[in-house]
Amino acid sequence: MKDLFGQALLDYHNGSYTEDIITSTSISDEDVLPLPYLFRCYKDMPKLEQKALKLAKGKILDVGCGAGNHSLHLQGKGLQVKAIDISTGAIEVAKQRGVLNAEVLNLLDESETFDTILLLMNGTGIFQELNQVSKYLLHLKSLLNQNGQILIDSSDIKYMYEDEDGGLWIDTNANYYGELDYFLSYKSKKELPMKWLYLDFETLKLVCETVGLKCELVMVGEYFDYLARLIVK
Repeated sequence: MKDLFGQALLDYHNGSYTEDIITSTSISDEDVLPLPYLFRCYKDMPKLEQKALKLAKGKILDVGCGAGNHSLHLQGKGLQVKAIDISTGAIEVAKQRGVLNAEVLNLLDESETFDTILLLMNGTGIFQELNQVSKYLLHLKSLLNQNGQILIDSSDIKYMYEDEDGGLWIDTNANYYGELDYFLSYKSKKELPMKWLYLDFETLKLVCETVGLKCELVMVGEYFDYLARLIVK
């Protein structure tokens, strides 16, 4: 990875903001990801994120922390937070902004235990593909303290396959419809494509059942998105 995402965060944080990130997927055209949005405060967060932060308790792991928005808010409430991300630039920014415990780390390499694990901004994306979901969920389960919880959000992107008549053009012989290739570019440089997973709630709930997790629907958002709470059965 070239860490263009981290470079963009560093540029914005250091006052060198001239361009935004451009993203696209295997089923959608280019879209602008404004850098100021990646530095949003609590009042500018979507209601799903706000709800997750209200539910967070105890010792918290913020997975894919980015610039550290969620961690900073929780720290401000006096909670103990560890923030992790695979982006070196993101962790550097999070530390510069005041996140006390931030580390460049892949989720599967985490070994501490927590009372709350946060996976927000399409938290299921990190699972990459449907056939990897159970592996990630088992690992997340192993990181939970007694009575711990996982708070995760995602979207059901079935609507993106609808035609004008409301019919679906999903290829039933292809991979799960929420498995996408994700492309990112910044200042004319292109990041290596990565796998990204949007997971509908019923499928998440089904996989949770197979690994001994109870999956509760906490909240439904305005754009086919949802927040779920996972606990050990």
